[in-house]
Amino acid sequence: MNVAVVLYTSDLRLHDHPPLRAALSSSHEVVPLFVRDRGIAAAGFGAPNRLAFLADCLAALDSGLRERGGRLVVRSGDVVAQVCAVVREADADEVHMAAGVSAYAHAREERLRAALEGEGRRLYVHDAVVTALAPGAVTPVGSDHFAVFTPYFRRWSEQPPRAVSAAPRAVRVPEGIGSEPLPGRAAVTGVSPGLARGGESEARSRLTTWLRDGVARYEEGHDDMAGDATSRLSPYLHFGALSAAECVQRARTAGGPGAEAFVRQLCWRDFHHQVLAARPAVAHDDYRVRHDHWRTGAGAAEEIEAWKEGRTGYPVVDAAMRQLRHEGWMHNRGRLLAASFLAKTLYVDWRTGARHFLDLLVDGDLANNQLNWQWVAGTGTDTRPNRVLNPVRQARRYDPRGEYVHRWVPELADLPAPEVFEPWRLAGLERARYDYPDPVVDLADALGRFKRARAVS
Repeated sequence: MNVAVVLYTSDLRLHDHPPLRAALSSSHEVVPLFVRDRGIAAAGFGAPNRLAFLADCLAALDSGLRERGGRLVVRSGDVVAQVCAVVREADADEVHMAAGVSAYAHAREERLRAALEGEGRRLYVHDAVVTALAPGAVTPVGSDHFAVFTPYFRRWSEQPPRAVSAAPRAVRVPEGIGSEPLPGRAAVTGVSPGLARGGESEARSRLTTWLRDGVARYEEGHDDMAGDATSRLSPYLHFGALSAAECVQRARTAGGPGAEAFVRQLCWRDFHHQVLAARPAVAHDDYRVRHDHWRTGAGAAEEIEAWKEGRTGYPVVDAAMRQLRHEGWMHNRGRLLAASFLAKTLYVDWRTGARHFLDLLVDGDLANNQLNWQWVAGTGTDTRPNRVLNPVRQARRYDPRGEYVHRWVPELADLPAPEVFEPWRLAGLERARYDYPDPVVDLADALGRFKRARAVS
């Protein structure tokens, strides 16, 4: 009786899962396997918020498998060693998994392929499982990837979508394959109090609600910080509890300007994955080197801590950073403002901010986090690398009534707009009512410093 192993990584779902479908087509029995990879934890990617969300996703995956007569097998350790051990226990002929884009994922696939082939087994790596379109599916003339989003989006949009498959009706798992207990959210310490619940059923419910009630106003409302009109689906896409291909298909079926704008954002996600797949070093190196001499020393260190704590003296930046700490998530416009403030206003290395985001973001995806940070810092794919976002002007535009600031900076809750955007301009006696810091830097001085630094470089 043929047996296959399906190695789950960032694809924790049953619906629209090409590796699982292929394994079920080729084999009588399938072992759905997740390895708690110590290599990932050792690299510093075991952030509490993602571990808690992961526990939810694994529990939901196991529940879905049990409803179909199967179960999830969980192991811990070196991923190659654990997969090979399960293959031997099950006497499996083949292993199926989703393709990754990071240097670590590429190395993992090659190590696993070599180990399996050494034992006479085969590894099948499936594209377009984590993304809607495979990273190398479209390329420009003379290059292995697109460096600018707009031409990528045009080519991406022209590609015929792959067929989206339903969840299997039955999954038969061989007897006698040992498993560790599922990890639980309650065992994870340091979790943000407002962290969302994970899992495929939660993801699918949110997607259905979003397409029914939210996507129609997405085009005009996605930058409204107080309105919170984004989908909030990024954590589920990051863990693969939702299929990006299915999201694109269902959004296009819904139709309308809002759905089109949402699909464009899904394409941005694919765009960053194809850049990282082609240039794995951009996880830590500048995509386009600007020869920056980032600020260091005691003064910069104090400003970095103020930024992390949401005490910079610029309310919209502080609101965004406090939302991040409370929810493990941040509004996209807030991410842009917070990143611009650190990398350009404070002129601090983008890697410092990217690391902090990865420590807290439940959707802390290597491709999107690192390349979005580089886009803002001007060392990535942005065609206007020296643009600087003014937090006061941005707040007036995207939080005109100060509601987002009021929500996340409660010490300013009774301060109306426009004063809430520049509370330091209040007179002394009136200002004493608010336990809020002075700005860590003058915006005009910071802008001049940045322009001089980039001019020299």
